[in-house]
Amino acid sequence: MNDDINFTEFVTFTIAGQIFGLPISRVQDVFKPSRITKVPLATGEVAGVLNLRGRIVTAICMRHRLEVKPREEHESPMAIGIEAKGESFGLVVDMVGEVLKLPETQREPNPINLDRKLAALAAGIYRLDGQLLVVLDIDRILDLGAEPAVAA
Repeated sequence: MNDDINFTEFVTFTIAGQIFGLPISRVQDVFKPSRITKVPLATGEVAGVLNLRGRIVTAICMRHRLEVKPREEHESPMAIGIEAKGESFGLVVDMVGEVLKLPETQREPNPINLDRKLAALAAGIYRLDGQLLVVLDIDRILDLGAEPAVAA
């Protein structure tokens, strides 16, 4: 194999049947949230806060963030723990998958037909055996006050 190829490892997860990836270098934890406490007057993206080994973590509902219909009540979510700007966050997802090691040379820019809301949070795609792996940009996900820029 060519030693000049750079690889990135991604933690994969699904939301509403779509597969996503986050660079493993940004992921600190994968866990099943036990109890999420609602935060009064928080935006819809903020599912609440949870206690993760004595730390208070802000839980971000990725279904809401991606504007996908809510999860069924009987489906128990998973969470991906990340740290950004000195804060801890848990990204609440449907299911966590495997870690994939993918070559940077196969990463493609967002396709023009990618949903506009998704494209605003995506940092590119990989084509995997008949499905798209959408790489999410953690900093854009956590920019909860920003609306996606619309070209004039």
